Amino acid sequence: MKHHPARLSGQLIVGIGGTTRPGSSSELAVRAGLREAEACGADVLHFGGAFLGGLPLFAPEDPARTDAQREFVDAVRRADGLIIGSPGYHGGISGLVKNALDLLEDLRDDQRAYFHGRAVGLVVTAAGWQACGTTLAALRSVVHAMRGWPTPLGVTLNTGNGARLFAPDGTCVDAAAAQSLAVLGRQVVDFAAGVSPSGTALSLV
Repeated sequence: MKHHPARLSGQLIVGIGGTTRPGSSSELAVRAGLREAEACGADVLHFGGAFLGGLPLFAPEDPARTDAQREFVDAVRRADGLIIGSPGYHGGISGLVKNALDLLEDLRDDQRAYFHGRAVGLVVTAAGWQACGTTLAALRSVVHAMRGWPTPLGVTLNTGNGARLFAPDGTCVDAAAAQSLAVLGRQVVDFAAGVSPSGTALSLV
């Protein structure tokens, strides 16, 4: 794969997403986007469903934090870009993913508060296009509220009607989905580096 000449090495792209079910489509989709980011020279870190499921319910009145909560918040604090994936549950973001995003209230007093100035790629998997669309819109609203920049491409994957998008080893076997997830990963890296896909410098602030 050709690497973009304007991309910078050493970027950290953090992935957030998955469900309580190992090998869920949303977790595999986030991993696919991260693989592309890694192929472009970025360092990647993924917080999947098993990790997210172990986070306590966010309680804003309680300042105590577990080691896992501190690890998660610190990783996002250091991130140059993010990829967030959620299943569409009844037309909205899963509680598992939303709880993790709520925990990032701990970043409110940082110089780069929340997702400030950072590109955020978004992926939604759902058993139907309606939930795909509404959940993607909800995620974009959350990213805007947290001062981030949703990438131009948001990926929605319809897993209904027995659609087979991923092989047992996690490889995306649907050509269109694989292409979309690769573009998403590249966009996060490009915007994190402050360049457009053509190599033109961008001003994101």
